[in-house]
Amino acid sequence: MDPSTPSPKPPPEPRQQPSTPDDVRPIVALQKRFGFDAFRPGQEAVIRHLLEGRSAAAVFPTGGGKSLCYQLPALLLPGLTLVISPLIALMKDQIDALRQKDIAAARLDSSLDADEYRGVMEALRSGRLELLYVAPERFNNERFREQIERVDVALFAVDEAHCISEWGHNFRPDYLKLPIYARRCGAERILALTATAPPQVLDDICEGFGISREHAEVTGFYRPNLTLLASPVSAAERDDALIERLRQRPEGPGIVYVTLQRTAEEVAQRLRSAGFDARHYHAGMKAEERAEVQEAFLASRKMSIVATIAFGMGIDKPDIRSVDHYNLPKSLENLAQEIGRAGRDGEPSICELLVCQDDRTVLENFVYGDTPSRDAIAGLLGELFSGDRSLDLALTTVGHNHDLRALVLRTLLTQLELLGHLEAGTPYYASYRFKPRAPSAEILARFHGERRRFLADMFRQAKKGRTWLSLDLESAASALGAPRERLVRALDYLGEQELLDVEAAGVRHRYAVLQPPHDLDTLADTLHRRALELEARELARIDQVLELAGLDRCLNAYLCQHFGEEISSCGHCSWCLRGEPAELLPRVSATLGEDLWARALALRTEFPDPLADPRALTRFLTGLTSPRLGRKKLSSHPLFGCAADAPFAEILERAETSDVSS
Repeated sequence: MDPSTPSPKPPPEPRQQPSTPDDVRPIVALQKRFGFDAFRPGQEAVIRHLLEGRSAAAVFPTGGGKSLCYQLPALLLPGLTLVISPLIALMKDQIDALRQKDIAAARLDSSLDADEYRGVMEALRSGRLELLYVAPERFNNERFREQIERVDVALFAVDEAHCISEWGHNFRPDYLKLPIYARRCGAERILALTATAPPQVLDDICEGFGISREHAEVTGFYRPNLTLLASPVSAAERDDALIERLRQRPEGPGIVYVTLQRTAEEVAQRLRSAGFDARHYHAGMKAEERAEVQEAFLASRKMSIVATIAFGMGIDKPDIRSVDHYNLPKSLENLAQEIGRAGRDGEPSICELLVCQDDRTVLENFVYGDTPSRDAIAGLLGELFSGDRSLDLALTTVGHNHDLRALVLRTLLTQLELLGHLEAGTPYYASYRFKPRAPSAEILARFHGERRRFLADMFRQAKKGRTWLSLDLESAASALGAPRERLVRALDYLGEQELLDVEAAGVRHRYAVLQPPHDLDTLADTLHRRALELEARELARIDQVLELAGLDRCLNAYLCQHFGEEISSCGHCSWCLRGEPAELLPRVSATLGEDLWARALALRTEFPDPLADPRALTRFLTGLTSPRLGRKKLSSHPLFGCAADAPFAEILERAETSDVSS
């Protein structure tokens, strides 16, 4: 077989056909394959839409059974159910559970080794998979896109679908491309799922994925078994308050949410010193350590996990008795998602906010830190629209050039697409590296004629390293007079045949300039204004959390109203129980002394490239890194983060009124 051309798709192994019409009824599949007697609210309607060929949306609260809405149809629809989720932990847990039910499910993510990856791709091509889980970023992999477009995709299920909306609390530009990919792979129907979609966000979801609003099923947000409390504390008394709460409650598993990784470690240690079984969890830990902590928590009947928001997505533990927010959540959507992990067994559980207004500083600093300066935007536009109509971008390099974080840069590029100035092409890997599993002569001996000569010439184009050979695809394709796609297919085939270990690297993004802007300055102003509007929305989300904490009415009614649901007073939130609002303590903010400010200005003069811009200087002083700060290694400077407890807006105003040369 020619390794430079696609392998013919083998016929899929036939799935067991139902012996009677009853076997294809959803309720029968629910009982036989999943062991449930009845559907939860909303599930049956969503599944009916899908089985009748319609796309649908499901807005269910955390723990409301969203995953069944694609897992069950996957058994009844002919073809693959492709599940797009940003959560590797969710993928792993669900796949383990599905395999225990003899359901053919797999995932593709960065944790797989080469052999595991090959096994999944072979199962995909042979039609043995019923469900495949991938992250949105997987579609940046040209080999994956090429393979998935050859497969019959019956259902394209998008979890955390609120990420498609700029009005959502966790906008991700990669989500805006998912409707395009769904069309390219010929998906017969789409399912969008989320637990956190206020009405405006749901409208964006339906419009983006082409879902009729009448096929969007929204179940009630309110859960009567959750007691929602807001308790004002000062920073100094917060540890004692948390320990007192945990001692007063019946023993049971709990989650304590914090904002920073170091806070997770410090609070877990304090709880252990107080006699509690407590562990910390955050994204900075090694993967195997996170997995061990998660497994210990799932098995425990009393452990407390002190965690950042990295913990909890996809965790299916029904007996969590409490969720405490040691630090403020950054939005009502985050709050709703996090407290929704408590009491999934229907038993009473306590969700408490330890409200300290000092937390606003850190939350606001993160928001401000993501806002690009106008100069950074103008510099980006100057690079993109310098005359070439075909762009080939290494985003890391572009981000360094203009001091733009990866998410901010991707957002700006997406906005330029939506404005009609750019059109994204197929991302590709600029280089591959490979390691032969057999002598090259033995590999070549398997082929004949032109195919053998092609492979021999390709091998000669590779540069030898210590153990791997690297191949620059563009230069090799030019030297061989062959399309780069042929080289990719050849490497892919040799990898599948276990003749080479193959790894791709150096992803580059192609863009075509469709309509250059008439006025770069005007466009820079527009994009900067949008960034400031997004900043204002994110700051307003923090205000909503504090408004909830100090309400003079039912907290649950306010929270439900935010998600489009109306209830009367719940009778078991802190306002209903006390009959009066919580009195929030005043915010205490640090200031930057004159000595430190003078040293900061001197450093700004020494490093004008990364620090001249007022926002860049403010990010540095408040401890927020950026590409240029990282490149200059300034994040290890003694002054980095010296104003971490000071409000970003105050430092920014001071930086804007200080001359760079002062």
